[in-house]
Amino acid sequence: MKILLAQIAPRVGDLNGNVKLIHEAMAKAEAGLCDLLVLPELVITGYPPEDLLQRPAFMDLVVQAIHAVVSASHNSCVVFGAPRQDGNHLRNSVFLAQHGKIIGIYDKQCLPNYGVFDERRYFEPGNGETCSFKVNSWHIGIGVCEDLWSDELASKQADIACDVWLNLNASPFHIGKQADREALVQRRAQAFSAPVIYVNPVGGQDEIVFDGGSHVVDALGNLLMRAPLFEPCQKIIDLGAVGTSDITPLPDPMQQIYQALVMGVADYVLRNGCKQVVIGLSGGIDSALTAVIAVEALGADNVLGVLLPSRYSSDHSIADAEALVTTLGIASITLPIADSVTSVEATLANSFAAWGKSAPDITEENIQARMRGVLLMAISNKTGRMVLTTGNKSEMAVGYATLYGDMVGGFAVLKDVYKTDVFALCRWINRVEEIIPANTINKPPSAELRPDQKDSDSLPDYDVLDAILSANIEERLSVDAIAARGYDKAEVKRIIRLLQLAEYKRRQAAPGVKITERAFGRDRRYPITHGFWE
Repeated sequence: MKILLAQIAPRVGDLNGNVKLIHEAMAKAEAGLCDLLVLPELVITGYPPEDLLQRPAFMDLVVQAIHAVVSASHNSCVVFGAPRQDGNHLRNSVFLAQHGKIIGIYDKQCLPNYGVFDERRYFEPGNGETCSFKVNSWHIGIGVCEDLWSDELASKQADIACDVWLNLNASPFHIGKQADREALVQRRAQAFSAPVIYVNPVGGQDEIVFDGGSHVVDALGNLLMRAPLFEPCQKIIDLGAVGTSDITPLPDPMQQIYQALVMGVADYVLRNGCKQVVIGLSGGIDSALTAVIAVEALGADNVLGVLLPSRYSSDHSIADAEALVTTLGIASITLPIADSVTSVEATLANSFAAWGKSAPDITEENIQARMRGVLLMAISNKTGRMVLTTGNKSEMAVGYATLYGDMVGGFAVLKDVYKTDVFALCRWINRVEEIIPANTINKPPSAELRPDQKDSDSLPDYDVLDAILSANIEERLSVDAIAARGYDKAEVKRIIRLLQLAEYKRRQAAPGVKITERAFGRDRRYPITHGFWE
């Protein structure tokens, strides 16, 4: 049995473009004399289509797109995902098409409703009456993404004799996800006593990045094939060819994170009709990493760095930003903000004095950050460049970011990257040669909004901060449980309170690439206004 796995990059809502990608894969399957062509979940619409599914005009075009694929099918059976109107119910379905006809339909049974998934808002589950289909002389088992993760469903399917099981996916990336997928597929293949084919798309969709990693496991649980991560790829595997393998090595964790961030930036910027970006360069590590990722994603000619020194900017910060500009080969401009900040402060001085509020505090610090935001957005408006924000997950967690200041922009590249991982990524980038200035990595982090300011003035060291945050956000541990790991309980309580207080800021933040299991946004939905304090 020859099967073409099509790890393609569908785009949400681009039905014509998606059908074109499918037709290209169909041509390759026919030329390769393949029995089956397997495509990802909801490949017709892209994933997740969200409330587009509730638009009649959109669903009319979905029907046309399905017909365009079915009518073009020939000897190779095309197995593809699409939404299907079933009376008053909408299904997340798989169509099997051959010789211009639909020869089978399977409806997804297990609809995920956690993390980034919200399928029960749109779909009704299938009844599971049919999950095995005969194609030529082969018995084909079908499942869709979450179906594979259900032990209850798997135990029922284990009694169904199939020559191969196909699982169509739209599985987003997070650190360690591919290892989890492959371990699961190996268990299922052994339980089913049949090979399992796992097909996943690639590409960025808003916060989500699909990393591919399509693979094949034989009935004994041996990995036969793994497609590359983060690359469109079409692989033909012959299940009758004994001893063949085509296993692309997994990148190390830092490379996976980096590739996810690059793909997320490229697809968000380009798929939203932009080509160029602008980044405020402070000489700090976050803006440096953001610039490197942007250059990798879009090319140096499409990245503009803006130096925005204030009265508190150190000479080394300016020098570090200039060195990065030179190394990356990007264009840059310098717009000092000291005079503008002084003007705003003068405008407010009489009012602040009348209220007895003349002493400088965080207000003056935020004016500097917001002045930078004003200038970056002015450049964006005038040139059409998208502003990439530079704040990381640690800062977003505890509110160490300024609304309408350093949070302003169209896409938050490092929104789900803890500060400790920012350091690790920069060292990984510099593993062969120095791209990010060593001083940028080694100097104490500082927002430079007041004299001699350091992040450690108001936050614990980042290895401590990130450990506390990760324990609460990703592991959902209580204050007591985190303190039991050896952290000061009063400090844990303070950090968790800061996390809760900053929810209103995160609701107004730009979207950013998801790389952990619980990114801010759809993964983690807390009320802004509530009365629970842990």
